Amino acid sequence: MKKIRLSILGATGSIGRSAASVAQAFPDLFEVVALAAGTNVGLLSDLVSRFRPGFVSVKTDAERALLIKSLKGLGLGKLPEVGVGEEGLRTAATLPEADQVLSAVSGALGLLPTFAALAAGKKVALANKESLVIGGGLLGPNDRELISPVDSEHSAVFQALGGSLDASRIRRLVLTASGGPFRGYDAERLKTVTYEEALSHPNWSMGPKITIDSATLLNKGFEVIEAHHLFRLPYDSISVVVHPQSVIHSLVEYPDGSMIAQLGPTDMRLAIAYALTNPTRLPLLDNKGLAGYAPFPFDKSLSFEEPDRKVFRALALAEAAGRRGGSAPAILNAAGEVAVSAFLAKRIPFHAITDVLEDCLGKIPVVPIKSLEDALAADKDARGYAEARIPKYQNR
Repeated sequence: MKKIRLSILGATGSIGRSAASVAQAFPDLFEVVALAAGTNVGLLSDLVSRFRPGFVSVKTDAERALLIKSLKGLGLGKLPEVGVGEEGLRTAATLPEADQVLSAVSGALGLLPTFAALAAGKKVALANKESLVIGGGLLGPNDRELISPVDSEHSAVFQALGGSLDASRIRRLVLTASGGPFRGYDAERLKTVTYEEALSHPNWSMGPKITIDSATLLNKGFEVIEAHHLFRLPYDSISVVVHPQSVIHSLVEYPDGSMIAQLGPTDMRLAIAYALTNPTRLPLLDNKGLAGYAPFPFDKSLSFEEPDRKVFRALALAEAAGRRGGSAPAILNAAGEVAVSAFLAKRIPFHAITDVLEDCLGKIPVVPIKSLEDALAADKDARGYAEARIPKYQNR
């Protein structure tokens, strides 16, 4: 297999770190040529020392100065070029030396570099679901051919379809959800959950934003919208089922009623590796494979249940926003980012996150999205409205 020259956007996040571990485990297959991160200069400095990329990007000029100082202290010799901000992300996404781009930046910030990579003809391993939640309607047929999904649920469908996004032959796809840490709670009990409980996912180790989105089931709603754009299926052909064990990552159902599921351990490195190398599968379980990668857990029983959309209203709001189209998904995402940030800053209680979503979706006019500029404008307007509403929910 030809060596893959890889650019990792969001290198210090949970997906970026997992991708780095895959690349390090298979040095004959991967060359990391670019790394883009935010403010975690210490970890980024370590990644640079391990992979020696030619280009690195950070959030601000202050982080740039800190990174250069850190790298000089390591005595690495020739330093990489260091970019800053959105322009740095765009450069990392379109670097001529890169064959593939792992888009793992968190939130709406990933929209422009993801579409820039696609416009440059790069193969994109997509972990930034917000790119498609906000701008999925702007994807062209050539763009879809360049995308391999990284989210475990979409990767499962991708694998069940034989490494393809062509879902024209199936009746429906079924996205599984663990149910998060509050499965079985009623609306009143959700009002009592603590900050620490919300950040404790029962099955997956993830960053704080996606962990909270999983606890509200907003993340599953995002995945429904992403699946609609990735696989070009109507919303009526996309289902969600709660599967607490997180062993089956998703299923596809054929017209005759047969179903094909993808099963595996709760380790994102499986989905990352497949996104980067499909249809080839890496020997993750061999002695030369990934450290700490566990084989499939056959000691688990499997169960399924319907999600409670009356309690976990964020899922229903997201599905409705997807069906409505236009700027509604962009409003949903912006409101979600603002609300979760407010929760993580302990400005609002957990249950108020969904209240903010409902408020924004009910009050902000939905407009058509015909360009990336339209998407960014909708995102900006919704953020401003959501932030202004946060004080209303502080003491609920």
